Amino acid sequence: MSRFAIVTLTDAAVERVSDIVSNADSDALGIRVGVKNGGCAGMEYTVDLVTEANAADDRVEAGDHAVFIAPEAVLFLLGTQMDYEVTKLRTGFVFNNPNQTSACGCGESVTLVPASPASLENA
Repeated sequence: MSRFAIVTLTDAAVERVSDIVSNADSDALGIRVGVKNGGCAGMEYTVDLVTEANAADDRVEAGDHAVFIAPEAVLFLLGTQMDYEVTKLRTGFVFNNPNQTSACGCGESVTLVPASPASLENA
């Protein structure tokens, strides 16, 4: 277990994770959050249903369920607040990430830098 939270969740995000897991057609344990190369800004967040835990994932409690953090994403997500919002134009998870340096105009991709060693020491 980590000495600091990699990701925190708002109440809206916890509720949405619960809805996703409860409505899954399988034995879902939670969701996995990661990052991948893509989009015009360079990286995209990924969110997938988890039916089998990966021992390498970090685990963040989300009510009765869990958010698993892919190991390759940890330094990019450190300090992120995960929210869920419903607006007229968009519905989905929102990542308030201190490691994000820019985003594309459509909001689908972002530029992320790994958390610095100094920020890890202060956490």
